[in-house]
Amino acid sequence: MHISAGDTAWMLTSSALVFLMSPGLAFFYAGLVRRKNVLNTLMLTCSAISIGALIWMMFGYSLAFSPGNPLLGGISAFFFSGVGQEPNSYAPTIPALVFASYQGMFASITPAIISGAIVERIKFSAFLVFLALWSLVVYVPVAHWVWGEGGWMRTLGALDFAGGTVVHITAGIAAVICAWLLGARHDHQESPLIPHNVPFVLLGAGLLWFGWFGFNAGSALAANGTAALALVNTNTAAAGAMITWLILESTLKGKPTAVGAATGAVVGLVGITPAAGFVYPWAALIIGIVTAIAGFAVIQQRAKTNLDDTLDVFACHGVGGITGALLTGVFATKAVNSAGADGLLYGNPKLLAIQALAVVATVAYTAVASGLLIQLVKLFMPIRAGLTEELEGLDRHTHGEDAYHEGIAITTLGGTEREALASTH
Repeated sequence: MHISAGDTAWMLTSSALVFLMSPGLAFFYAGLVRRKNVLNTLMLTCSAISIGALIWMMFGYSLAFSPGNPLLGGISAFFFSGVGQEPNSYAPTIPALVFASYQGMFASITPAIISGAIVERIKFSAFLVFLALWSLVVYVPVAHWVWGEGGWMRTLGALDFAGGTVVHITAGIAAVICAWLLGARHDHQESPLIPHNVPFVLLGAGLLWFGWFGFNAGSALAANGTAALALVNTNTAAAGAMITWLILESTLKGKPTAVGAATGAVVGLVGITPAAGFVYPWAALIIGIVTAIAGFAVIQQRAKTNLDDTLDVFACHGVGGITGALLTGVFATKAVNSAGADGLLYGNPKLLAIQALAVVATVAYTAVASGLLIQLVKLFMPIRAGLTEELEGLDRHTHGEDAYHEGIAITTLGGTEREALASTH
């Protein structure tokens, strides 16, 4: 094993790209909520960066990637002990610290995704406790199952190139469980949730799309042909999903919307994540289209129920991750990546069965563990904002701040009024 300067530079850049996805997600979510909750929504997402980084450095990396058993890694790398500037078996051409830090970016953004399902009613302090516990109890074990040496899903042959199962299925399932147990907002289905800042949504989606190149192409762990394939597939699936979403909106609702364009792109990015380094670009396009159709359909159905998944996290991430994981079992081929496997389309139905088993196991474990963690947090602290807090808005009540302040338009004042105003400053 030797360190490659080019691979190291690419992985440092990819780590920064994945980090950028967290503020991108924050803006995407914040634009979709009401203005009285925009700061709280930003805080829920961005706080995960700090908590996730600390949990990962102290315990998470070791339990996910150090030698252990099929269910969990060991404790030898707590606090990054022994994780130095030499390569390891996971990434033989970059320092182990770079690999650990890159994986830490995934660990930070995953629990932040959950917040979108419960914004406008979750208590800030309770969510921070929940996400710390969830990172250790849900994210870390599943990461070990899929990516860790000796993990049972990896040993079985399940494929997840960049986190369709580890990141998006876990976050999407946890989101719907949390939304269900927390209950709906007081005005759910009475007052429609109208995005307060659509430019924020588009900005967030753009940052996510940009960061996703590091998320997926960086998962090659080297600056090589697989990284190039993953980047092309990522862009292709996102573009296909966005156009598909706009066609669906135009056909079924009469008008294509900016929010729909942003949502479609994100859904396509989610869908291609598990398959990015294992399929041809034409298959990536199909995955983007199918994932968009599935996500769109689930959002329409969810809107007819009492489930208050505020920003439709389950439809975007849960359904997107499940669809992408299953389609990986259809379209994967060793012709583009010898480290992968041939899927159903190439004469190997076993891979699809393995992918389905991995999906079912991840869904079941995440649902049970997430539900138990919510109930555990409830035992020690209030987790749901009160009616007064919801009515007033969590920005002012929780953080003592307003995202927007009403100002005086100086240009509309007469000369005497300007002088009077100036004398007060």
